Amino acid sequence: MLAVNQEFDNKATGQTLMQLEAAETPLRIAEQLEVNSAVTEKLGEKLRELAPPFVMIVGRGSSDHAGVFAKYLIEIETGVPTFAAAPSVASVYGKSLKLKGALVIVISQSGRSPDILAQTKMAKEQGAYCVALVNDKESPLAQMVDTVVPLLAGEEKSVAATKSYLATLSALLQMTARWSNNEKLNLALNQLPSHLQEVVNAPQQLSTAALAGVKNLVVLGRGLGYAVSKEIALKLKEVCSIHAEAFSSAEFLHGPVTLVEQSLTVIDTQVEDESEQAHCEQISEIKSRGADLVHLHQHCEQVHPRLAPLLVLQRFYLDVAVVAINRGFNPDEPLGLKKVTKTL
Repeated sequence: MLAVNQEFDNKATGQTLMQLEAAETPLRIAEQLEVNSAVTEKLGEKLRELAPPFVMIVGRGSSDHAGVFAKYLIEIETGVPTFAAAPSVASVYGKSLKLKGALVIVISQSGRSPDILAQTKMAKEQGAYCVALVNDKESPLAQMVDTVVPLLAGEEKSVAATKSYLATLSALLQMTARWSNNEKLNLALNQLPSHLQEVVNAPQQLSTAALAGVKNLVVLGRGLGYAVSKEIALKLKEVCSIHAEAFSSAEFLHGPVTLVEQSLTVIDTQVEDESEQAHCEQISEIKSRGADLVHLHQHCEQVHPRLAPLLVLQRFYLDVAVVAINRGFNPDEPLGLKKVTKTL
C-alpha cells in the first residue's frame, strides 16, 4: 500500500480515492491476467485466422490515449496498420466505413457513451470483427461485440481514471502477445504486477516544488512513451488545472520547440525501449535551448520494454494526486467533470 508521503499533511496521506485506487493496480492486473488468460488465448487464435488487414481503435478521453498505446504496440508486434476512429463519423454524420475483415477494438470503462456505441454498431454492420475492452461487463457495449476482454479493474469512484487505464494497457499487452505469439512478452506479463508494486513502493518522483507556479507545460515522450505522455498531460489538466500538452519528442522539434524560449517547463517521459537513445538526444537538444526539465522514469530496470510505460504511469498517478492536493485541488472530484461522460 502507498507509503506515508511527508510532503503533505498526514491526515491526507493515502486518503484520496485516486491514490488508493492507483495503489490497487498491481492486485487488479494480477487478477486480470489470470482470469483473461483463456479468452485472450482464444482471441489470439481467432485473429491469426482472420489476419485483419488493419485495426481501428474506438475510444474517447483516456480510452483514446490507450488507443495511441495500442497503435504503437500492435504495429510494432504484428505489423498490422492501426489507426484511431473518429466516432462522430457514425454518430453525428451518419456515415459508414468500409471495414469488412477489419479488427475494431473498442475501449471504454462504462460502455455506455452514445457515440462509442454508434461507431461499434456501424463497424459490426460493415463486417468488422469487434473486440471490447470494457470494465462493465453488463454494459450495452459488451452485448454488441464479438469478444469481450473485461478490464476487471473493479469499481473506480475517483473521477480521474487510474487503475482502469493501466488495466486497459495490460489487457492490450496480453491480447497482442497472444495474437503475435510473442512468448517472451507473454512470460514478461507474469512479472508485471510485481514490477508495478515495486513502483508503488518507490519514492515520490514528481514533486509539487517542480511544478510550483507552473500554469503551462508540455509532456514529451517517444513511441510508447509518447502514448502515456498523452495520459500524463490529461491528468495534469484534470486534477492540477495545469494546461499541459503532449508531443512526440521528435515532433516537438518541428516547430513547437520555439516555445522553449519562453522558459517552458517540460516533463520528460523516458522509457527504456528502442526509442530511448533518440528520445534522450532530443531531450538534450531541448535542454540546451533552456527548457526547465522535469524527468519521469520507470524506476525498475531490466524489464521487458513493452511494460516500461506502465511503470512510469503507475508512479505518476500516485504523485500527481499529491501535487493536486498541495495546489489546493481535490483530485477525486475535478471541477466540471463527471465519472461517465456521454457524448453524441
